[in-house]
This record gives sequence, C-alpha cells and structure tokens, in this order.
Amino acid sequence: QLYREARECLTLLSQRLGSQKFFFGDSPASLDALVFSRLAPLLKAKLPNGKLQQHLKSLQNLCNYCTSILSLYFPWDGGESHPPPQPATCTDSSEAEEDPHKRRKQLLSVLVGLAAMLGYAFLSGIVSIQRGSVGPAGRQPIAMEEEEEEE
Repeated sequence: QLYREARECLTLLSQRLGSQKFFFGDSPASLDALVFSRLAPLLKAKLPNGKLQQHLKSLQNLCNYCTSILSLYFPWDGGESHPPPQPATCTDSSEAEEDPHKRRKQLLSVLVGLAAMLGYAFLSGIVSIQRGSVGPAGRQPIAMEEEEEEE
C-alpha cells in the first residue's frame, strides 16, 4: 500500500509539473526545493528495491526536472564553469557510475583492517610470537609436561 501511494504521489507531481521548468513557472519556489530534496536521492541512489525508482524514471518530466536543477544549482567543482555532460535520459548505466578504482580501494581497506586487527591482537597479548631454539639433529627441547609423562 505504501508503494502504491508513493507511485500515485509521483504521478500527481508529474501531472502538476507538466512541461514547466518549475512548479510555479520559470523560477524555483520553496516547493521546488522540497520536491527536489525528495526526488534527487530517489533518482540517483542505488536502492535495494528499485520499484519506486523505476516508476520515477518512467516519468520523464520529473527526471528532466531533477537533472535540470542538478546542472543549474550544483555545478561541477572541477574548476569549470559548466557542469559535466548529463545523459539525455534518466536511464544511467551502472558501469558509468562505478568508481574506476573501486577494487583498489576495497583491497586497501581490507589490508588496513587486517593490519589494525593484527596490531590489536599483538598489543593486547592475544597473540604473541616466541622464538624457540632448535636442539641438535633438528629436535625441539621437551616441555616440562612431556618430561613428566616419559618418566
């Protein structure tokens, strides 16, 4: 029922927006800020259940609305005065959004975590390294408990 009501709300917003740039004409109002703050994460975030996101992507005017606001008010910070090129439609490919160094970052974070856990284990005394001496002919010295058993 919740998804049905959310889909209905998105459809009503799409109908209200129509072909306008903003909800109340050519300049944004507080309603535009409120609607954008709800739609943009829904449109751009990777969600475990994409039913609502797919419905939003099917409403092309709301999708264009979000893309337009993103390019107008959140320009690219790469020292350029113009935003990065936006795709013509709302169906972004997931490969284009993925970080090219994702594997390296994952491996680095695993190694840092492993080093932190090993450091903690050594410092807390959970794990200790003892160097043992090897006797003649490669035999190890007998521990006290083993000596008592042999007698």
